[in-house]
Amino acid sequence: MATRILIIEDEEKLARFIELELMHEGYEVDKTVDGREGLTMAESGKYDLLLLDIMLPGLNGMEVLRRLRKTSQMPVIMVTARDAVMDKVSGLDMGADDYITKPFSIEELMARIRAALRKQQNIKSEETPSGMLSCGKLVLDSLRHVAEYDSKPIELTHREFMLLKVLLENKSIVLTREILLERVWGYDFYGETNIVDVYIRYLRSKIDDAFGVKLIHTVRGVGYVIKDDAQ
Repeated sequence: MATRILIIEDEEKLARFIELELMHEGYEVDKTVDGREGLTMAESGKYDLLLLDIMLPGLNGMEVLRRLRKTSQMPVIMVTARDAVMDKVSGLDMGADDYITKPFSIEELMARIRAALRKQQNIKSEETPSGMLSCGKLVLDSLRHVAEYDSKPIELTHREFMLLKVLLENKSIVLTREILLERVWGYDFYGETNIVDVYIRYLRSKIDDAFGVKLIHTVRGVGYVIKDDAQ
């Protein structure tokens, strides 16, 4: 079955150009110019990847992404003329997998699409059939995108959820900041490794501090590890 890609882009000439190039590469493509309609299409579960503009009629791209991430982990590449650093950071923190600014070469876009699809395939192949990960009373369901401690829900942002998921996938294994940065933020993230420390603090406040446990440990000079209290 061919990979299906959805384009939400209000520049119709650009959308048509991308559509033709994708079809030439063997992808099945649908497109829309409206953010609200695009969200409905994206939530249908029919697509393997989303190319998403920010400035859209109906519903802007950031809001489309925010709502989509409540129900879907489909790869999303932001395609936009807005190249401010804060726009990129906001998009990535909200759950985008990649960000490419206009104008761009179609070869670069194709390469980013292939990379996002490979990453998604690797994630799927590593998951257990149930999508469940746990550490003591902490349970993460990657299929439903929910986390709980002792059956009590934990409200996590997309980036916090992904960081916790990587830690749980490697329970009792110490992961360096560099490894966490690559696996959670992406190999081409332009930032300091101290962002990992910031998000570890967020997780500790919502898990360790909130429930009076000690699951997330610092290994001085190395990185972080999650393990049961008893370990």
